[in-house]
Amino acid sequence: MTEIRALTGARGLAAWLVVLFHIRGSIAGLPAGVMRVLDKGYLAVDFFFLLSGFVIWLAWHERLRDRRAIPAFLLKRVLRVWPLHLAMLAAAVAMVAAQGALGHPAGSDFPWRDLPLHLLLMQDWGLVPPTTWNVPAWSISAETMAYLLFPLLVLAVDWRRCATPVVLVGVIAPLAILAWAMRGEMILGQDIARFGVLRCVTEFAAGTAVAALWLRWRGDVSAWWPAAGATTGLLALAVGAPEVVVVPAVFAALLLALALGAGSVGHPLEGRTVHWLGTISYATYLSHYVLWHAFKLVAVRDVSDVPPPAIGVYLGLVLAASAFLYTCVELPAQRWRGLRGWPPRSFTARGGGAPQA
Repeated sequence: MTEIRALTGARGLAAWLVVLFHIRGSIAGLPAGVMRVLDKGYLAVDFFFLLSGFVIWLAWHERLRDRRAIPAFLLKRVLRVWPLHLAMLAAAVAMVAAQGALGHPAGSDFPWRDLPLHLLLMQDWGLVPPTTWNVPAWSISAETMAYLLFPLLVLAVDWRRCATPVVLVGVIAPLAILAWAMRGEMILGQDIARFGVLRCVTEFAAGTAVAALWLRWRGDVSAWWPAAGATTGLLALAVGAPEVVVVPAVFAALLLALALGAGSVGHPLEGRTVHWLGTISYATYLSHYVLWHAFKLVAVRDVSDVPPPAIGVYLGLVLAASAFLYTCVELPAQRWRGLRGWPPRSFTARGGGAPQA
């Protein structure tokens, strides 16, 4: 099964929405309407969680029926997310150490005592404040928990053998659990320390069922149906429906619509540039926050009023760094020779050529 290019493109745009979310308060002259949109940029992470469950289920649900594939799955997950995380954490450490040596301590956003748990991607597991050091990495920590639980889900449930109503429940039930747990909270981004892992695990699980629906419906069901569902959800949100209830469901419907509509001629998310942004999006996501901190130290006098040309320079640096890190860190790690022979042919033969996640 080949890559679904529209989903790769969507991931790239979502990553840049997170970038703009983190710097929005510093952009001079930003129109109020644009600010309101960027204020919701944290929701892109919820799309990432659903998309991750979708892609990983497609890639691994066959192979993980054989328990011997579990070590290979976990190793590939580590090689996918940890080397770049380590590189950015090392950059943050070097930056903070340099600040200290120059007599400008970095402060509470970079607690040395918590660094070992950040290194192990355990910062969002309820042990330390999760949004320090490289802030976006909290979601990678949460995804690490989802990776550990994913083989259990595969062994417990085979969506292919379930009736369609049961698969639909597989989408709805995890999101309902999330909404119930976060009842009373105004936004999904509230209290990451309490809800970050649950937010990830439930949306990841729902994404696996969305993938099963796509496999069942592709070629038979129009993308307009889930797109209409997503639109209805957005209208409900506009008139006051709770974000914690509506947004994950909207993203699940949008994910299904994008997958069902992929491959059409002239698809706006499948162009070469947008696809490339999606390809390097993990590097964009993990590098931009550390780069922003460094950029403010070197080139910005008033962090609340950064002129657009300076913002443009920063965004260009993020783009260049993303391309460099993807080429020089991500790809070599994923091609590590220690993976040769993993997993054995006895269970890769049944993988059906699924995309590598």
